[in-house]
Amino acid sequence: MMQQYLRAKAEHPDKLLFYRMGDFYELFYDDAQRAARLLDITLTARGQSAGAPIPMAGVPFHAVDGYLAKLMKLGESVAICEQIGDPATSKGPVERKVLRVVTPGTVTDAGLLDAKRDSLLVALNPGRYRTGIAWLNLASGQFTLTELPTAETAAALERLDVAEMLVPDGAAAPERSGVPTRALPAWQFDAAAAVRALAKHFGTRDLAAFGVEDRDLAIGAAGALLGYAAATQQSALAHVRTLAVETASEYLALDAATRRNLEITETLRGEPAPTLLSLLDACGTPAGSRLLRHWLTHPLRSQAAAAARHEAVAGWVEDRAGRQSLAQELARTADVERIAARTALASVRPRELAGLRDTLARLPVIVSALGDDTMPLVAALAADLHVDQRWAVLLARAIAAEPAAQVRDGGVIAKGFDAELDELRAIDEDCGEFLVALEARERERTGIANLKVEYNRVHGFYIEVTHAHVQKIPDDYRRRQTLKNAERYITPELKAFEDRALSAQDRALAREKSLYEQLLADLGPAIPALQAAGAALAALDVLTTLADRAEALDFARPTFAPARGLAIRGGRHPVVERQVDDFIPNDLDLGPDRRLLIVTGPNMGGKSTYMRQAAVIALLACCGSFVPAREALIGPLDAIHTRIGAADDLAGGRSTFMVEMTEAAAILHRATPESLVLIDEIGRGTSTFDGLALAWAIARELAEKNGCLALFATHYFELTALPAETDGCANLHFDAVEHADGIVFLHAAAEGPANRSYGLQVAKLAGVPSAVVRRAREYLARLDKFSATDAAQADLFAPAGPPSARIDEPAIAPEAGTVAARLATLDPDAMTPRDALAALYELRNLLQR
Repeated sequence: MMQQYLRAKAEHPDKLLFYRMGDFYELFYDDAQRAARLLDITLTARGQSAGAPIPMAGVPFHAVDGYLAKLMKLGESVAICEQIGDPATSKGPVERKVLRVVTPGTVTDAGLLDAKRDSLLVALNPGRYRTGIAWLNLASGQFTLTELPTAETAAALERLDVAEMLVPDGAAAPERSGVPTRALPAWQFDAAAAVRALAKHFGTRDLAAFGVEDRDLAIGAAGALLGYAAATQQSALAHVRTLAVETASEYLALDAATRRNLEITETLRGEPAPTLLSLLDACGTPAGSRLLRHWLTHPLRSQAAAAARHEAVAGWVEDRAGRQSLAQELARTADVERIAARTALASVRPRELAGLRDTLARLPVIVSALGDDTMPLVAALAADLHVDQRWAVLLARAIAAEPAAQVRDGGVIAKGFDAELDELRAIDEDCGEFLVALEARERERTGIANLKVEYNRVHGFYIEVTHAHVQKIPDDYRRRQTLKNAERYITPELKAFEDRALSAQDRALAREKSLYEQLLADLGPAIPALQAAGAALAALDVLTTLADRAEALDFARPTFAPARGLAIRGGRHPVVERQVDDFIPNDLDLGPDRRLLIVTGPNMGGKSTYMRQAAVIALLACCGSFVPAREALIGPLDAIHTRIGAADDLAGGRSTFMVEMTEAAAILHRATPESLVLIDEIGRGTSTFDGLALAWAIARELAEKNGCLALFATHYFELTALPAETDGCANLHFDAVEHADGIVFLHAAAEGPANRSYGLQVAKLAGVPSAVVRRAREYLARLDKFSATDAAQADLFAPAGPPSARIDEPAIAPEAGTVAARLATLDPDAMTPRDALAALYELRNLLQR
């Protein structure tokens, strides 16, 4: 037995081997020690190897799903070795074989998956300048690839729910915390071999029909991924029927920082709420929740496609009764998308098929509820719900009304579906009736009134006759056992019944298993239609949910414009709005002639919320949702970029300022005139002059070269002079009002620059001791007399003149002693950078005079 175990383990050295022994899956040696630690199960020993006990640990086979789910969350992989031989006929150990490999990216069992989010297996194939990426959702059959510049790989992975990553051996994988990464031999990523493998899988001559030309890196990744997934499932993956190619022009570009800053699916702290997804996800089905997550992380660049979703949402906003009725019907449906995949993989469970049966029977009702809808999107979804009813009829005939959870428990196949199964069940269920009838017949035949027909586990079925009536025993009775006062016999009829009865249950279970497997094979042709219907049900769920949330949250339908720009009236941040008592809506106007806004005002004044809500409104509109505003007019967008907050990357050797500059550099290199850019405080991680100079230069670059739509929040008041010399720039500010010793933030956007930061008041609100705030106020009064003049500020940031103008400096006046006297009055330790700058100009003017 251990030799058999070691042979199986040698085939899967990097996985935990679950070795079936009776009612348990056992693990040995290092696997046992590791599993005992990870699963908190008892570590024992059995037998010896080289004089030492063999470590052993095990889990019950009927409860294995719970243990597998825990291991998947820990990033482990498991090879499941089952008994495939018959114990009754085996000589020596029962034959065993690894029938399934479970890894984080290839799980399909309902008990191992999060019902509301996808679990993707991803393969990366990095080249010199570009990277090929392929990803497979094994639970639905969606198979996609793309090829993009290597610098954009991290952003592409950020929007995918990566459960497991495959890379060529020797290649550096992107840093993704908690994602198991497996290195495969580099030859498995060969493009030519991948073309042959993929064409064979899809049954095509080549891959021309999929539009993957000139994407060798991505094709290589897809080939490696398909081979790995097929090996884990020990099947041909019949439900993976097509290969989609994702292009850069399909979705708005959202880099990793933007996804985090906008808190689309998780907060900055990594929590699932409060986020956009948690606010909007009132879907009635798990498939709807998964699709809503996908829409929010994949906003569309096509205005026509997004507008089609808006049209459907608008229709259901107006028809509340129809929407509620449809939502109730959808909530009663099963997860058809995942059930179809598990059917193709022959891993679907009986109760899931029962749910599929009931859902297929409900589809005509759902189609009827949609009516003769003229909206193109809804009409297309309704067409996908027209599934041939022969599949519903087949399932209704085959599956019991309330089937058992597992095929091995019996009671899965419906009565009347198979005559042989019904007969076997009748033998098992009607055994008592048969014995009573046989006893009555034998008493009548023999004339023995006290004859008994009984059963016990040791001797099986028998006819018992007391010694007083032995002379009446018929010739066909054969003695089975002699007792003190009676004899026990068996007859040919009873023997035949015994053979049938004792094996009836086992034979019934075997027959049921065979019928179930044949049923799954018969459902194979239905898989494409089931996948389409599952996707349609999910889309209908999302659209009705968005309509419901639009009504509940007072969202309005946005409109698209061909000219670039972003105009919002009464805009709100939907998540923040739910966390505060009184949210102040604000307007926003961005366009070619007003493309960069310098946003100033106090901390806590609302600048960050204002900026984020602009991005959230644009994102929701491109996802197909209504938006939190009275009106929103949105021009073409290709990306949303953000540089918000302060965070370091100490593990990567990057300071806060380095992270800040890296993100700023990425924006400057990628932003186009159709990009929306949010920059909230930049240049604060270095000296004041360096930071101010960088902020000024970055703002000018965005306005003049990138030409993007940008909101640039800053505490450098010097930047408010930028609109005076740069076209397309304007000032916007948030103000506050002091009241006694307190402060009231107005949270209302107004034109022009702010005049104060109210830093001392915010410090007091934060809990800084009153004595400290008082001293700071006194010190501020001392510094005010050195404030820079507006003229000095304008002079500092005025465009540099030609070289000759800078070389011809005025001669130093002989009254240099005046400069020395003024210099002696200065206290450098008591000066702010701005005061120092003002003093420097004063000294320079003295020298010039």
